[in-house]
Amino acid sequence: MSLRRLHGLPPLVGPDTRLLVLGSFPSLASLQAQQYYAHPQNHFWKILQALWPQHLLPGPDEYERRCTWLLARGLGVWDVYASCEREGSLDTAIRNAEVNDFAAIKAQCPQLQLIVHNGGESYKHAELVRSSLGVEHFPLIKLPSTSPANASWSFERKLEAWRAAMAQAGLL
Repeated sequence: MSLRRLHGLPPLVGPDTRLLVLGSFPSLASLQAQQYYAHPQNHFWKILQALWPQHLLPGPDEYERRCTWLLARGLGVWDVYASCEREGSLDTAIRNAEVNDFAAIKAQCPQLQLIVHNGGESYKHAELVRSSLGVEHFPLIKLPSTSPANASWSFERKLEAWRAAMAQAGLL
């Protein structure tokens, strides 16, 4: 059986991006919506709101405002894979993946200080990403996946791990 090739989302970065969050590849819900972390049970946006409770996060129906909110906090989002073949949304189903061209976005993020990997599949490529960006001094940080498939970590445990990374980048 031949799987259909899926293509990811463009990077969500800007000149004020200090911390880049790298996932593996968008879920089917995210691809369909053309939005990062669109699955309603993914903890990504909920974690970010908990980190900055004083700044109200726009709702899921206001994605462009969410992106502006995220960029204003110094965050950027992208994925390790530009495309892949996959049935469903699980990372374990990813086949024939093509890695994104990280060197191409370096100029878009002159203030980049830290890269964090949202889960283990993304983290597998941490050294490649770091060397592609020419940021050998960056620590390699693997955060617990915000995916609903990562049920072994409670929301509170995920939040504390993410809080530590944001603090390390000076974003809290």
